[in-house]
Amino acid sequence: MKPSVVVLDYGSGNLRSAERALVRAGASVEVTADPDAALDADGLAVPGVGAFAACMAGLRAVGGDKLIAQRLAAGRPVLGICVGMQVLFQAGVEHSQLTKGCGLLPGTVREVDNSELLPVIGWCRVTQTDHTPLWEGIADGSYMYFVHSYTPDSTKHSIGSTEHSPAAASARRNVMGTQFHPEKSGADGLRVYENFVKLCE
Repeated sequence: MKPSVVVLDYGSGNLRSAERALVRAGASVEVTADPDAALDADGLAVPGVGAFAACMAGLRAVGGDKLIAQRLAAGRPVLGICVGMQVLFQAGVEHSQLTKGCGLLPGTVREVDNSELLPVIGWCRVTQTDHTPLWEGIADGSYMYFVHSYTPDSTKHSIGSTEHSPAAASARRNVMGTQFHPEKSGADGLRVYENFVKLCE
């Protein structure tokens, strides 16, 4: 039986792109905001695009912040993607506005410290800064596809970095996140999803 993965629908993110990629990676996928389905699934994917504050508002509206915390406590896999990773941190600052995040990873998401780079769009080399099952079969220094202007300021749980982001990917036990978009990152991005699906078995 294929592992079940819920792509959390909270009004943000490339839901269908993530759904298609996870299906290709071997999962049985449902896109929903149903809390019971999100808790019961073998894995939970949390995509996100746009502003930190808007994503957190949407996440709280469906109880997503509590769902992620419950899954962390239960040892059940969660994967945040792009802003879906950023909201796992304690807070985000955009245009001088501080917004509280899920608080599962230490640090604050801030604007990339190089205005000439903004926004960061395109392929960037990811240095693997710590061991994680997500990197299985992926060479250190592989290129992944990014679209963002903000990055976490803490490396405490960093598993990958780029020249513009010390925490381009982070993980705390069963809760993981990538600033890059695996669904847009070719064969290596698909392998990230495949590795996540394996963790859900």
